[in-house]
Amino acid sequence: MAKVKITETVLRDGHQSLIATRMRTDEMLSVIEKMDKVGYHSLEMWGGATFDACLRFLNEDPWERLRVIRAKVKNTKLQMLLRGQNILGYKNYSDDVVDEFVRLSIKNGIDIIRIFDALNDLRNIETAIKATKKYGGHAQGTVVYTISPVHNTEVYVNLAKKVQDMGADSLCIKDMSGILTPYYGYELIKELKKNIDIPIQLHTHCTSGMTDMTYLKAIEAGVDIIDTALSPFGLGTSQPPTEPIVATFKGTEFDTGLDMDLLCEIAEHFKGVKDKYMQNGILNPNVFNVDTKVLSYQVPGGMLSNLMSQLAQANALDKYNQVLLEVPKVREDLGFPPLVTPSSQFVGTQAVMNVVAGERYKMIPNEIKDYVRGKYGKPSVPISEDIKKKIIGDEEIITCRPADLIPPQLTSIKGEMKEYYEQEEDVLSYALFPQVALKFFKDRQAAKYKIDSELVDKEQKTYPV
Repeated sequence: MAKVKITETVLRDGHQSLIATRMRTDEMLSVIEKMDKVGYHSLEMWGGATFDACLRFLNEDPWERLRVIRAKVKNTKLQMLLRGQNILGYKNYSDDVVDEFVRLSIKNGIDIIRIFDALNDLRNIETAIKATKKYGGHAQGTVVYTISPVHNTEVYVNLAKKVQDMGADSLCIKDMSGILTPYYGYELIKELKKNIDIPIQLHTHCTSGMTDMTYLKAIEAGVDIIDTALSPFGLGTSQPPTEPIVATFKGTEFDTGLDMDLLCEIAEHFKGVKDKYMQNGILNPNVFNVDTKVLSYQVPGGMLSNLMSQLAQANALDKYNQVLLEVPKVREDLGFPPLVTPSSQFVGTQAVMNVVAGERYKMIPNEIKDYVRGKYGKPSVPISEDIKKKIIGDEEIITCRPADLIPPQLTSIKGEMKEYYEQEEDVLSYALFPQVALKFFKDRQAAKYKIDSELVDKEQKTYPV
């Protein structure tokens, strides 16, 4: 057995899970060079919700975050999460936009791209895998883990084989809800190791309270890499904390080789960051509660908070438990999609609407209609004729790869935002989040104008005509 490798998630999923992705770049930079010396397999620091949060809430350019971190990290690979054909948004984009996003991500410093599709429709990750390989990156194909009457070991092994055949350099088993049990985790990893040759990485969350045990069994079964988050941003709806994992395997055949003294020093910094977000109310202590309901409803932590927010807006928080009961029913109606972005949002919103309206499918969001039309891909099992009829009537279902129906978009997107263009990366920011990016671009222009005006005033005072 080789030593276990660790991907550190504190810079991405750790704070995405606990403080809604609000950590600022300057809160990372003061310890980033120390993190580079720890001996991590990789630092997950981009993708997921970080891109949106930088533009929408932090007034930061996500591309600049990537560049400044890359400039300081010389020894460790930088990693990101990509939603396949959705890129970092919530709908499918054309192949030329996917290709360009991957090109610029690698150009700006990303080494490893973890690529997943919410439905495990591997047609939706093919373009991103090819682009990652084309531009010299490490393509990590992903199988999203879920539990249903139709998901079993054979299904996951077949998906893993297809991911390997697509040219992926490694495989990730993505357990976004923390529902992979220790002994089944052992069985699953054992079977995967028998059937594929590429390295296997396991990603999970502590929501259910059993993830440390799942990691232990997965490592005994031969998993190559695991995701952890430094202790201030570990546990709860985040990943298991890094330091205890490192201590657990020290001196064994699985020894991670990571520098524990350095880890503790870096953790002290992030403890200060965590305290700040706890004091300003962004970190809700409830995220650290063990939630065994996730084992029944498979609702990830972020989805739970979204459900509560939607119910609060509808003045219907008293219906929370009814919605939790409705989620698995909607999921079954829709062909058992794994509950991960964006399908988790679709299923959750429909469950809320069903309960609040007092009638199932009386109100149906457009995203659910598009999902049933096949615009997001193929569900795990076909949707029943009865449900189809309720949602889209007699409309035809798309059977091809959804992105085949999307013409090239890059040229028209460039034309739409040309007056705000300052760098080629801006085109992608606008493509993914047009309104949010536009506001960011306008604020950026206004800030530059203000600085220029102040410089002119200063020069006029210094050098009077």
